[in-house]
Amino acid sequence: MKNTLAVFENFKIRRIYDEKSETWFFSVVDIIAVLTEQYEHKKGQSYWTTLKNRLKKEGSEDVTKCDQLKEKEYAILTNIIHQEWSDLTVKDHKSIKSLNTQDLHDHMSEAELIFTALAELSTCQIAETMEAAGMEENKVAGKTGGGIAKRARL
Repeated sequence: MKNTLAVFENFKIRRIYDEKSETWFFSVVDIIAVLTEQYEHKKGQSYWTTLKNRLKKEGSEDVTKCDQLKEKEYAILTNIIHQEWSDLTVKDHKSIKSLNTQDLHDHMSEAELIFTALAELSTCQIAETMEAAGMEENKVAGKTGGGIAKRARL
């Protein structure tokens, strides 16, 4: 695994690349900071802590089994969102662009970045509104959020 930083709109996002699965895993706290426009790490961490506590109270298996969302689950949800708006898996999209270890986001067009951001933001807002708990409910939010970006794209 390789650790690097990604920069998105002046936010630094910690990430790890798993060469075996050809998948990038991003820091949940850093993503929360971007989505909530919090430049201070402590505020992103505080938001995540509050979210974890809510999920624990609701009996979320993701949080009760571990202290952070599982990176593989995050990757699965990211792929669901991406596939829903683009009709491509992340792996297929990387293949089309002839990317191996490079981050797909670094090689997206402006429109692709906008649709990705719309899909991810919509997903977060939907999950928050429906108070999604667990993987299955977050998959529904991911498909719905990705669908919003897909309709905007078409």
